[in-house]
Amino acid sequence: MWRTAASLWTWLVLGTMIFLMLPVLVLTLGVTWPFDRGRYIAGRIFRQAAVIAVKANPLWRFRWDGTPPADVRHPYVVVSNHESFSDILLLSLLPWEMKWLSKAEIMRIPFLGWCMQLAGDIPVWRGKIESARDAMARSLEVLQRRVSVMIFPEGTRSKTSEMLPFKDGAFRLAIVAGVPVLPLVVTGTGDALAKHDWRMNPANATVTVLEPIETTGLTLDDVGALKERVRTVIAQARERLRRREP
Repeated sequence: MWRTAASLWTWLVLGTMIFLMLPVLVLTLGVTWPFDRGRYIAGRIFRQAAVIAVKANPLWRFRWDGTPPADVRHPYVVVSNHESFSDILLLSLLPWEMKWLSKAEIMRIPFLGWCMQLAGDIPVWRGKIESARDAMARSLEVLQRRVSVMIFPEGTRSKTSEMLPFKDGAFRLAIVAGVPVLPLVVTGTGDALAKHDWRMNPANATVTVLEPIETTGLTLDDVGALKERVRTVIAQARERLRRREP
């Protein structure tokens, strides 16, 4: 009963915040568009809907750890393992703005999708090559405007506790754009919100910021090696952090 009540309350808070964000984002874009074409400010405001929902949830203790970028306007391709839908809420706690590569279906949801579009997030239709190319072009444009791009390289949430293989896209993007990869490690969200269940569970979750990995001098022939290097770094850090958990 308590879990159901807490879940209803959290979804209500999140839904209300997203509803209220829509006019705020429209107004923000109207004011900031002449000097903020990367929609950095609008994006930061939108992420606060998730931050408020996380803080309102009595079942969750979410936090971030590690060293954030010294210059939040230095662009990175940010990548993370993916355990749960709640990863998105957890990563919103990070103190800098990123544009999310998201399934296009999500961005068609009323209010949520509208807010994501206003915030500058990037849609991609899964399995459609032309959509992937468009998403790559938009991501390059975002990086050129000094805003980071966030991608889950597994492509979807794992059904087990094991990480899935990484896809090439994020690492191809980093090499083409000539920007570093910034790895994140998510721990503790797997039980926070189980797949296909709207009810939330008690959880202590952390997103840890790791050291950036440079791509200077790399070519597209190095995509595979970069991908495996980043996956190994995340997997090893994840295992260390999980062993420290109670």
